[in-house]
Amino acid sequence: MSSQEETNGKPVIRDLRRIDPATGQVRGSGQGSSAQPGPSRGPSKPRGKHAASRPGGAASMGAAAPAGPGARPGAGRAGPDRADEATRAATDLQAAEQQLAERTADLQRVTAEYANYRKRVERDRAAVREQAVANVLSGLVPVLDDIGRAREHEELVGGFKSVAESLEAAVTKLGLESFGEDGEPFDPKVHEALMHSYSPDVTEPTCIKILQPGYRVGERILRPARVEVAEPGEAEAPSEPDGPGGPDEPDDASGGGGVHHQPTGSGDAPGRQETSADDD
Repeated sequence: MSSQEETNGKPVIRDLRRIDPATGQVRGSGQGSSAQPGPSRGPSKPRGKHAASRPGGAASMGAAAPAGPGARPGAGRAGPDRADEATRAATDLQAAEQQLAERTADLQRVTAEYANYRKRVERDRAAVREQAVANVLSGLVPVLDDIGRAREHEELVGGFKSVAESLEAAVTKLGLESFGEDGEPFDPKVHEALMHSYSPDVTEPTCIKILQPGYRVGERILRPARVEVAEPGEAEAPSEPDGPGGPDEPDDASGGGGVHHQPTGSGDAPGRQETSADDD
């Protein structure tokens, strides 16, 4: 402590801050200031007046104020720089939006292609399964025909009946359907006409009798129904074939009363010889 401070006998406050709060500049190592509370500030006025004349004093506070910690160098050129930054930001934003639109379109295209691929695979898998089942059931159609004929003749009895019913249940579970009923209209797409006739009881070509039922799996026709078809018209009378006992030929089997005509001409003598031989 100095002699003056010791004689006053009052506490001395020293400002040891590195940054001057008035000017905002860095102080030197020996520029610490001291202050005394109360009446001790009176003698320090010449010191403050002398300090105002220094380059870093209060006189230069107004000129050095813009150089504070928050001030930017070149603040006077802020207008053009901000315009350039805004232009660059708008250009970058436009490029980013264009890139985002391209990536979104690519993602949508890939998603649509994958969805189409999955649908195509599922459709092909279903078609392959249906074809395999149809091939198996086509081989069982003759067996089902035999079972149907046995049922018509009441021969489906005993253990054979149980096996037949189990087989029919199995093929029905696989999707096999039989079609064809008497009286339904004739459809060349699902019917095969084996017999044809005319009938006044129908108004259109009609299946009057199902000879063999048809079978299909889904929309696939394994075998068309074989039917007898009748068309509108008068029924034709069956023609009687010429044969023994007909009007054109005598019936020899009725007792041998038929007359056999012999040719005339040069054969008269032999005829008389036969007569004479019979007379003898």
